[in-house]
Amino acid sequence: MFTVILVMAAGVATGYVLRRLPLLQRVERTTSLTILLLLFILGLSVGSNRLIVDNLARFGWQAALLAVAGLAGSVLAAVVVARLWLNDGRKEDRP
Repeated sequence: MFTVILVMAAGVATGYVLRRLPLLQRVERTTSLTILLLLFILGLSVGSNRLIVDNLARFGWQAALLAVAGLAGSVLAAVVVARLWLNDGRKEDRP
C-alpha cells in the first residue's frame, strides 16, 4: 500500500513541477478514458472467473454494501473538504 501512495505522491509532485507543459494537457484529457478502460478490463477478468460468477449471488450484497459505504464516505469527505478549505471567502447567511 505504501508503494501505491509513494507512486501517487511522486506523480503529484512531477505533475506540479511540469504542469505548464502542453503534453500534460493532453494527458489530462485521456485520464477518464484510461480509467474506463481499466474498469472494463476488470469486468472482463471478473466475468471470466467462474468461481466469482458462481458465488456472486452469495457475496454480491456484501460487495454492494461496501460500494455504497465507500461512495457515502467519499461524498462526506468531499463535503467536509469543500466546507473547510474551499469556502472561497464567502460567508453563508445563517438564520
